[in-house]
Amino acid sequence: MALAVRSVKTLIPGSIFSGDCRHARLHSFSVPSLPYFRARPKASATKMASTIAQGRPKTIDSHLHVWASPQEAADKYPYFPGQEPTLPGHLDFLLQCMEEGSVDGALIVQPINHKFDHSLVTSVLKKHPTKFVGCCLANPAEDGTGVKQLEDLILKDGYRAVRFNPYLWPSGQQMTNEVGKAMFSRAGELGVPVGFMCMKGLNLHISEITELCTEFPSTAVLLDHLAFCKPPTNDEEKLAFSDLLKLSRFPQVYVKFSALFRVSRMSAPYEDLVPLLAEVVSNFGANRVMWGSDYPFVVPESGYKGAKEAACHISSQASLSSSDVEWIMGKTVMQLFQGQWLA
Repeated sequence: MALAVRSVKTLIPGSIFSGDCRHARLHSFSVPSLPYFRARPKASATKMASTIAQGRPKTIDSHLHVWASPQEAADKYPYFPGQEPTLPGHLDFLLQCMEEGSVDGALIVQPINHKFDHSLVTSVLKKHPTKFVGCCLANPAEDGTGVKQLEDLILKDGYRAVRFNPYLWPSGQQMTNEVGKAMFSRAGELGVPVGFMCMKGLNLHISEITELCTEFPSTAVLLDHLAFCKPPTNDEEKLAFSDLLKLSRFPQVYVKFSALFRVSRMSAPYEDLVPLLAEVVSNFGANRVMWGSDYPFVVPESGYKGAKEAACHISSQASLSSSDVEWIMGKTVMQLFQGQWLA
């Protein structure tokens, strides 16, 4: 019987069984409408699938959020007033997305939707201790209470990273003020990385980040979303990207290759980010670069699985080695948060 043939353009991962994307390539090809591997002996295929799954390097998402469903918010975990989410980001949906994308674990960043109330994320961390690591949100209140809150979240609730959102600092204050330095220093003492969200541009915050890195070299730093550096189209953007690359001189600085839809000027798979990733890896090394999705915001953009596939495709187009891709897709964040995602 003749098989119907359809044309497909898709990302082909290194293993069809494992969901691994270390050698993903964008291909246009024809496949039969019946199962592609039907001709293989069943026992052989099953054995191969098992072997590959066991040996597949873990894929870890270094940046996502989770918040309460409307029912959870009404019952137990209220949203911060004025920060009600506009799209679903509850745990069950996240677990479904991760399963479909063959993503093994993730770093959950406290969402602004719950602001400084960490109870929802804490409940998720306790429910899935081997799957998730928590990144709390720093409270830069002028009275300094944020330092004690940070200590409690780390020492009592098990958070292993903290986010500095510069737009939460009191008006006219910078992250280098007394409270900011106290929290940044304490994070380093506790072995907790600090993530910077430079949503309005790295140029606004490069001096603060440089000062903190210089004064407190033992505090690891995570630059969210390529430090919000887009493919440069003017001198100001070229300077911002140059400033990002110069931060590689600080051994404690890591770059999140995350939320690609936020920094690309194209639709998925965001091919204008190829030269940026190549430059970042060249300057920082792949062992200081980590992929992140920015779930759930990424879902309406490329889909969760599509976010992972886009990162793999960009890596392939940048001619990165399979070892480099393994670092970016999981090994870097696993090395930074040692003892996690081992199960």
